[in-house]
Amino acid sequence: QVQLVESGGGLVQPGGSLRLSCATSGFTFSDYAISWYRQAPGKARELVADIHSGGRPYYIDSVKGRFTISRDDARSSVYLQMNSLRPEDTAVYYCRLIYFSQLYWGQGTQVTVSS
Repeated sequence: QVQLVESGGGLVQPGGSLRLSCATSGFTFSDYAISWYRQAPGKARELVADIHSGGRPYYIDSVKGRFTISRDDARSSVYLQMNSLRPEDTAVYYCRLIYFSQLYWGQGTQVTVSS
């Protein structure tokens, strides 16, 4: 059974940092890309970053230079290091997998950037 479980969210002041984790199971992790998405209140869910095993990570423009996506194939996990956080980064963050043409999402983790 495919599972994705996010953790690491919280409340942080502007300029602060958080590290999100996405622990996965139920599939051959090293064969698949994992993406981080986020959804702010009243807005559509948007892609933030993704990473393939051995490939170049992708970032949306608004997080380039601030966020870093990484993966640990031995732990079947993906991470999102978020630095220089801004209030507009406030959202629920989800990791996502496409596996045999089906979308799998975690339950999400809330990130709130506020003073």
